[in-house]
Amino acid sequence: MRAEDQFHVGIVVEDIDAALDEYAALLGHGWTVELGGPTPVRTPAGETVLNMRCVYSTTTPRLEIVGRIPGTLWEPAASGVHHIGFWSDDVAADRADLEAHGYTLEAERVGADGVPSFAFCRSRAGLLVELVSRASQPGLERCWGEPR
Repeated sequence: MRAEDQFHVGIVVEDIDAALDEYAALLGHGWTVELGGPTPVRTPAGETVLNMRCVYSTTTPRLEIVGRIPGTLWEPAASGVHHIGFWSDDVAADRADLEAHGYTLEAERVGADGVPSFAFCRSRAGLLVELVSRASQPGLERCWGEPR
């Protein structure tokens, strides 16, 4: 992993619309259309489908505002910052590298081909890192060009 592959900071909120209004007014961010829907994920407890919702800023530094999903790792963080996201050319290999350094897998999405498209890993100190397959980059970049 490289610092230049970090592309967003994730913030989990109770009310997406209220957060977007606040961050637009106070911080000057613009927003994309909402992304998400039923998303199959694998957690240490097993396979599940979560209704994920998120909105990215069209402005940089890029923020990702994520809707809270009770009872999952997608709960608001006391610090406000929930996770930092990195592009990954090989999510499985980068996840293994993080795990070799003491991180634990909290959730991942694995495609029909068995290749993970994203993974969330937490450090012993609590830092949550999201690895996002670089194959998702073109689609997300198109989304960032579609303002709300």
